[in-house]
Amino acid sequence: MPFTFDPQIAAAFQAMAGNAGPPPKVPVGDVNTRRSNLDNFWGSVLAKAMPPADAVTITDYQTTAPDGHTILLRWFMPAQAHESSKGSAWLHIHGGGMICGSVPLLTPAIAKMVVLAGVPFLSVGYRLAPEVQAPVPVTDSYAGLLWLHAHAAELGVDPTRIGVVGESAGGGISASLAHYVKQQHEKHGGSSEEIPTLQRQVLAYPMLDDRTTTSAVEKEIAPFLVWDRDDNETGWSALLGSRRGGPDVTVIEAAGRSTVEQARGLPPTYIDVGELDLFRNEILIYAQTLGLAGVSCELHVVPGAPHAFDGAGPGSELVELCMKARVRHLRSI
Repeated sequence: MPFTFDPQIAAAFQAMAGNAGPPPKVPVGDVNTRRSNLDNFWGSVLAKAMPPADAVTITDYQTTAPDGHTILLRWFMPAQAHESSKGSAWLHIHGGGMICGSVPLLTPAIAKMVVLAGVPFLSVGYRLAPEVQAPVPVTDSYAGLLWLHAHAAELGVDPTRIGVVGESAGGGISASLAHYVKQQHEKHGGSSEEIPTLQRQVLAYPMLDDRTTTSAVEKEIAPFLVWDRDDNETGWSALLGSRRGGPDVTVIEAAGRSTVEQARGLPPTYIDVGELDLFRNEILIYAQTLGLAGVSCELHVVPGAPHAFDGAGPGSELVELCMKARVRHLRSI
């Protein structure tokens, strides 16, 4: 049977888009047009589909990157914290293909997840490519993690109950951050109390591999791609430059490059992805790598779902089921 959109997911996305047709094809390498298109979508269509964030208190903080750059940190505290998750917190890393998005722009979507899970998030305003290149998004995110760990007491957080969560590019950065934290512990012999320990990672349709490993099935899912090979080449090239696809890309730059040995000791992991997503195969491979390394990994492949399928929200039973699984993990530390 050929692939097809889940009808409820398709209807929900169509309702959000209204009468607007698909955007015109954008040439490979055109970061500015992609940035404009996605930012406009998030700032208008997606924001209108999100419920008001009345049940969340939002507070802005700042921290400093290793090179002196000031990083925005936005703290989302739910009015009603879920009983099992009181004292825990999540470092959140937003999506955007490595080239677009921001914490302010995506605040409605972040607040929605915080309310749904009843868990506080600290969302990091990491810098985008091509204005910076790898590993800056990861090291900016690590600066946010250090800040959260250091300020845990004043935020009402247990510093031993912190996880990382991200979607799309933010999921890829989250996965690389988990490797980076592991390397910091190995470098210091696991003895430094100043280095945080991630208890879990929740990766929503993460952007993991600069080599884009879907060629075997790409023709079958091409009609359903909302982020295609041209987009992916643009994002990874902006982040890695001429090294994209080459032999010297590290797990701190693209977590999909991980070997089994490099994955040993990573935190327990939850991953979800739509079956009509360009990232599906690289995610399946990564989940297998984690399993072979002895890392607990729960994987959900959502039938009939494209990239960023959770935007369909309550319009789809499949999305609701997947979100319940994601929330279960967000409440688990």
